[in-house]
Amino acid sequence: MSETISCAWRDPITDDEIADLTRSHGGDAVAGWWSRVSQHSLGWVGARDGAGLLVGFVNVAWDGGHHAFLLDTKTRGSHQRRGIGAAVVGLAAAQARAAGCAWLHVDFEPELRRFYLDACGFRCTDAGLIDLTAGR
Repeated sequence: MSETISCAWRDPITDDEIADLTRSHGGDAVAGWWSRVSQHSLGWVGARDGAGLLVGFVNVAWDGGHHAFLLDTKTRGSHQRRGIGAAVVGLAAAQARAAGCAWLHVDFEPELRRFYLDACGFRCTDAGLIDLTAGR
């Protein structure tokens, strides 16, 4: 990362900041989403630039035991491809390990394979998935 970016575990993040970050890379922001989701998290990582702007994020859900799950990894559109995503994932992994988790899971779209496998150190495993929205 060429500019100063700081990452923090359980960074105090507002709904408005998450909505802005989501919209910055073309995502659909949902009002109140972060307030609902954060209460079910082991923690999360926020990345901020020198001016305090939220430029990266990842949420860590868990089962209360040995399994943690990465969700909603985001990097501000104007800040992508600078290592911010890998930095927030790295801190999230370290904090999940410190909390006693043995496994960190992530699902991703095929175009994110190199990011998660190469940049973040995940490995492929067999998994199953049911699309609960199918047939609606």
